[in-house]
Amino acid sequence: MGVVEVAGVGMHPFGRHPDTSTTDMGVVAVRAALAEAEVGRGGFQAAFCGTAYGGVACGHKVLGALGMTGMPIVDVEAGCASGGAALQLAASAISSGQHDCVVVFGVEKMPRGIIRSSFFDPWQEEAGLAATPGYFALRAMRLMHTSGVTKDHLAAVVVKNRRHGAENPDAMFRSEVTAAEVLESRLVCEPLHLWMLCSPNEGAAAVVLRAGTGTGVRLASAVLRSHLPGSVLSESTPMSGLTDDAVVPPTTLAARDAFQESGLGPEDLDVVECQDTDAARELLSYEELGLCPAGGSAELLESGATTLGGRLPVNPSGGLLSKGEPLGASALGQVVELVRQLRDECGSRQVPGARTALSHTVGRGANAGVVVLQR
Repeated sequence: MGVVEVAGVGMHPFGRHPDTSTTDMGVVAVRAALAEAEVGRGGFQAAFCGTAYGGVACGHKVLGALGMTGMPIVDVEAGCASGGAALQLAASAISSGQHDCVVVFGVEKMPRGIIRSSFFDPWQEEAGLAATPGYFALRAMRLMHTSGVTKDHLAAVVVKNRRHGAENPDAMFRSEVTAAEVLESRLVCEPLHLWMLCSPNEGAAAVVLRAGTGTGVRLASAVLRSHLPGSVLSESTPMSGLTDDAVVPPTTLAARDAFQESGLGPEDLDVVECQDTDAARELLSYEELGLCPAGGSAELLESGATTLGGRLPVNPSGGLLSKGEPLGASALGQVVELVRQLRDECGSRQVPGARTALSHTVGRGANAGVVVLQR
């Protein structure tokens, strides 16, 4: 298998951009990534576009606007993990020797309000059996039962990520908050308050991959895994199935495969970007990714390890709680951040000496994507 490197990255800031189309946001991100990689028209052989709400031929529209069509252009949908799924396909195309250079991008303009998904039937949404705050709240309550997590821990995650996000020009929310303010925000569904939930929004991110030269950030692994049936709080069909704590979640399946493929482990990581759709999701991610033992997420947070300056900073970009979440761009936005971290380009939010990084997203289906990068 050939070595895959990141030749260039680009972003359109996440937020609300009512006067900018999905295509135009994609153009900004792709153009920036291609320019950084010094790749022009005819310089890449395939393109993969992650999107959930972008519509038919979303990737074609972006590259058509740039006058760069003619090669295979594949649109990929995997919920929040759409960009990760697109990256996996692109990496496989390079490592197999099929292509020498490909572009991967994610774009999205999310409707306002609670994320809606055609994955769930209308009656499931009406009954709360979908990706609703009610489901996230039940999952948070379960974590409180198994890991000693309290509402103070949930507020602390928000405080940490908003502090990180204040230093990120691509984030939607760039102001620090206090724990008291988080807990005083409107209660959505116990134990989750409004500021503990990420905001669906708009944005784009792009990555250019090429056959490795040994000079840049290496894509050590890119893995996508789906759920196993059985968990009552399954990411695929919330609140249905059997109560079975022995069912391995898709995040853990993906992380195990990614570590095996890369020859690395959690102990080798210097920085992590992980799914924080809500504050409890970040803490659960610590456990499912193997960053701490099962039941140890509260203790890891309390230790200060996951904040900037700690042993293993998590979400130095501010995470989804600061950036917001445009589904198709979410995973690739994480990769852009981590590539910049590994290049020592992040200024005041830089993780000193970062050499190995991991990104993680979970999308409807459930699809969990894990990417390991190394320099």
